[in-house]
Amino acid sequence: MDNDRLIGSGKQLAGLAKEMLGKLVGDAKLQVDGKAEQAEGKVQNAAGGVKDALRK
Repeated sequence: MDNDRLIGSGKQLAGLAKEMLGKLVGDAKLQVDGKAEQAEGKVQNAAGGVKDALRK
């Protein structure tokens, strides 16, 4: 498994946590930051998947 997939998954989880915390405390900026981090994690995870596919 490519390292980018692990890091991307971590970013997705961290982003989800930020988004939920933002909703809980009513902080719109924190929600947006969380969504952005989730998107970044998805892209990084996908890139890692492509690297894995190319290795096979």
